[in-house]
Amino acid sequence: MQDTIQQKAPPLFTKRVVLFLLSQNLSIFGSSVVGFAIIWYITLETSSGIYLMLATLAQMVPHLLISLYSGVWADRHSRKILIMLSDSFIAVATLVLALIFSLGLESIWAILAVSVIRSIGSGVQSPAVNAIIPQLVAEEHLMRIQGINQSINSALMLLSPAVGGMMLGLFGLVSTFYLDVVTATLAVLVFSFIKVSKPKQSELTHSVVADIKVGISYTFSHPILRNLLICYGFSFFLITPAAILTPLLVERTFGSEVWRLTLNEMVWTGGALFGGLLVSLKGTFKNKVHAIAYSLVAFGICFALLGVAPTFLLYLIIMGLGGIFVPFLNTAEIVMIQETTDEDKLGRVFSMVQILSGSAIPLGILIFGPLADRVSIQLLLSISGILLAAVGLIYGRTASHQQVIKKSEVPIQGQ
Repeated sequence: MQDTIQQKAPPLFTKRVVLFLLSQNLSIFGSSVVGFAIIWYITLETSSGIYLMLATLAQMVPHLLISLYSGVWADRHSRKILIMLSDSFIAVATLVLALIFSLGLESIWAILAVSVIRSIGSGVQSPAVNAIIPQLVAEEHLMRIQGINQSINSALMLLSPAVGGMMLGLFGLVSTFYLDVVTATLAVLVFSFIKVSKPKQSELTHSVVADIKVGISYTFSHPILRNLLICYGFSFFLITPAAILTPLLVERTFGSEVWRLTLNEMVWTGGALFGGLLVSLKGTFKNKVHAIAYSLVAFGICFALLGVAPTFLLYLIIMGLGGIFVPFLNTAEIVMIQETTDEDKLGRVFSMVQILSGSAIPLGILIFGPLADRVSIQLLLSISGILLAAVGLIYGRTASHQQVIKKSEVPIQGQ
């Protein structure tokens, strides 16, 4: 019987899956090149934690606010159209910024203003992307496809700091803006060839506000989802110093050369690439709760060690080791939500994830950004790393029994 099921199982790679992976990674590559270039430009121009705080808020707060509505849109409308429109919106905003800089009107405030617009587009796109994957991929392949996507994404992210550093150093910031416009346009073109049906809409009302309330109620009344979101809220707050302030740490402690900032990102992404390959080869996690918990503990230890690294080489080694656990955390979290959540509420649940993780980092940077101009960033990393490891341990202990309950229910549902 098991052999028959395996023979009838759909293939891992279909035309839709290949086009999806190509489109999304083209889009992510261009956006990441611009993101790195902007952060480095602001870092090198100002050497200020306040300006890094403003850049982070501009990139995250609009994303957070629009998420209240974008999850409902992803459950109401064609997720394909939403993804294509948001990519196009981001490309146009970036093109305007490139033209402003080309005219010699260089301004950090212009960068911040366009970052707000780009953030809105990203906020509309993210829930739709995560919610559309189960429509394209067979359930038995969700984990493996996530691992493969993480690997491809990490490989491109490994290139993007190098490309961003090269273009910023040789050609200036404007060239990176134009690159993003080109990649976003190509991503939209590729995605247009994907055939996908509209999502199931069993409980949607005529009121967006009512649909938002349904999504919130569903998410926080579900014990697995509720515990995961609480864990993520604390985790992303504590990840903030490592996620935002490490370029400033490198510039202040080891040197302000662009190649140092480039390596700072590349080794993290290199570790994530290796981790993504491990996830795609493994294909499944016996216990996704433990995968999330162990990853958070590993992050915490690595971040704490970054705070005491005496040399740049040792700092890079620790950074690379930490990156390995990114695909384990992301894949376990995304697939757990996809497997647990009703299809017609996926968009809203992913928007809740976006809101909690997105609000935690701006809240964190409001605290850690000003602190970075008054106390040692190394101290901030060490303290936040220890607390993050504690969050992972607590989540593993409190949520692991829910994973057992869910697994025990699977055979009954399949009968």
